[in-house]
Amino acid sequence: MKLKTLALVVGMVAAQGALANGTAPAAPTAPANPAAYPVPQTSQQWLERMTDFTRNMSAYRDPKVFVPWANAVTEPGFYSTMGINMMDPGNWYRMMGSMMDPRSMANYMQFAEPDMYMKWMAASLDPNFYTALMTQLLDPGKMMRWMMMPMDPQMWNMMMQTLNPNMYLKWMMSPLDPRAMQLAVAPLNPALYTGWMGASMNPATYGSWGTWLNPNTYTAPLTGGMTGAPAGAFNPLDPASWFATTPYGQPAAAPAAAPAAGTPGYVNPFDPNVLLQMFNPAAFTQPAATTAAPAAPAAPAR
Repeated sequence: MKLKTLALVVGMVAAQGALANGTAPAAPTAPANPAAYPVPQTSQQWLERMTDFTRNMSAYRDPKVFVPWANAVTEPGFYSTMGINMMDPGNWYRMMGSMMDPRSMANYMQFAEPDMYMKWMAASLDPNFYTALMTQLLDPGKMMRWMMMPMDPQMWNMMMQTLNPNMYLKWMMSPLDPRAMQLAVAPLNPALYTGWMGASMNPATYGSWGTWLNPNTYTAPLTGGMTGAPAGAFNPLDPASWFATTPYGQPAAAPAAAPAAGTPGYVNPFDPNVLLQMFNPAAFTQPAATTAAPAAPAAPAR
């Protein structure tokens, strides 16, 4: 008894010291790249992956991940585990929450990556890819597991869950579940829509095709614009480039000298200040043009 009490005290002191020094273990962070997620190894891990709409397309983007996925979905234990998970309302909350996650857009938009189709083309020409799939389908152990499925304890566990009162109690209390309430009020959160807008404007969402969101992608060296600008880069996505008098991205040149008196000025119809001059009476009075005196005749040469 004394040893148990001493161990408990030592454990509490060690825990307090760890918290005081800030050495508590940090929560694991998800990789930024969906392809960096580890390949699931069990049926439960594959179900979590396939019901997560931010990662469930990873099995179809890479042939090396498709092979273990095909092995998992052809196992009888995959479907018994799926049946048990479907009886838990918490798994439905998590799945529907992942559908509203802005990261789900990047999960599906990665199909625009040309490198993915090159991987599948290479796999279609690789005999090892077909050998790996056929080995799974012709596995005698897997055929035996399907034949013995009616006697599988996990299958009986799924069937007995229908007689478990706690399962029905979970569904009856699901409207009061904080996870269900959080899911219901998620559409009222402005951060949800700003997150989707940010994901749609993020070039990384579209892979290598995301460069079309970068205005510099469309910058082409052209001579001038609509106003006869000097030679430079013209960006059609920049309104200033359409009416600029200097090359795009270059410092403005020195202002030209004022026109001589009596010379008609250039009217810029896109300048509001010019249009407002029609209300100024002084704008319609032009100074008289001065005529230079004729030059004296040159003296004849001697």
